[in-house]
Amino acid sequence: MRLPPHLTSRLLSDEPLARYTAARLGGPAEWLYVARESTDELVGVVTAAWAAGLPVRILGGGANVLVSDRGVPGLVVINDVTEVTFGDWHGGRNAAATAGTGLAVLARKCQARGLSGLEWAVSVPGTVGGAVVNNAGAHGSDMAANLRDVVLLDAAGARLLSRAELEYGYRTSSLKARPDRRFLVLLATFGLVPDDPQAIQARMEAHIAYRKGTQPPGASLGSIFKNPPGDYAGRLIEAAGLKGFQIGQVQVSPVHANFFVNLGGATAADYYRLIQHVREAVYQHSGVLLEMEIELVGEWYES
Repeated sequence: MRLPPHLTSRLLSDEPLARYTAARLGGPAEWLYVARESTDELVGVVTAAWAAGLPVRILGGGANVLVSDRGVPGLVVINDVTEVTFGDWHGGRNAAATAGTGLAVLARKCQARGLSGLEWAVSVPGTVGGAVVNNAGAHGSDMAANLRDVVLLDAAGARLLSRAELEYGYRTSSLKARPDRRFLVLLATFGLVPDDPQAIQARMEAHIAYRKGTQPPGASLGSIFKNPPGDYAGRLIEAAGLKGFQIGQVQVSPVHANFFVNLGGATAADYYRLIQHVREAVYQHSGVLLEMEIELVGEWYES
């Protein structure tokens, strides 16, 4: 793959992805680039790969993705470009954040400005870009609640997408439903409400405390399955007697059954086998076929 000379030196080949994922596992990327400097740098790398016909996968915090032990063909880009600005647009108070911005970072910057609406994000791993695509959420709110619009890059160039065009649903969007991966979220703008910074901080601390009390520490992917209508995936898994169940070095968390924890030295194959076992056991017990919230990335096929 040809890149501008000042970028080529930072292009890595056969780079293990475990250090870049929340579960601390995953095989090598054929090519890896860590974008840190600017959105222009990110766009340059991605468009060069598209021009070369390479598949491109963007990773932010590496949450909600299970990367195959066999690795990922093409180019993986780690988006570490973090920029947050504030202003009065759309007739109100707003924050604009690049896709590589961590959700917790964004939430804290908003709190410092006395802007409410993203408190829920302080306890959620991952970045703005992934959250936009997946309609991430917690504590009764989600991206759709405050998102104004998104700057998107694809084969047609850069354009603005409204919240309506994203067609948000529970943990899904029109972007997530796209059959191709030839798009890149660059920036998201959020409409916020002025509030007392101490009151915002108190709500954020309550969310953090709730997360610590109900979700396991350690390396995990976040929620493995979507909650089915009118129920909770964790409750169904626990009802099937699977809390603490283990395959290889991956365990259904004894704290929250919808979290699978890497106990150390786990493989993606262990995760996948545990996911399939839990889905089947829950279906046999309750008749509910759970749908994965995480996404499989890389080369996957039955062994």
